[in-house]
Amino acid sequence: MSKKHIFLSQVFMTFIMAACMSGIMGLIFAGFSLEWLAAWPLQFLIAWPIAFALTMVAWPASMKAAAAVLRPRGGGGPAKSA
Repeated sequence: MSKKHIFLSQVFMTFIMAACMSGIMGLIFAGFSLEWLAAWPLQFLIAWPIAFALTMVAWPASMKAAAAVLRPRGGGGPAKSA
């Protein structure tokens, strides 16, 4: 996967996650109301850059963790994909 592809996928993923999480958490806090609807855009604008910045650290760390967990154990040769 190219760096451009990784970057763009992080932009899309963080957009989706920030929109969903800010909306859901605001809905839980305020209930379905005009207050919730009015607050959601600002919460999203705050959440998105934070989510994006965190993925710049979390994504490489999670890839290394997944590789460590899925690393073949012992001398049985390469792991077979399921």
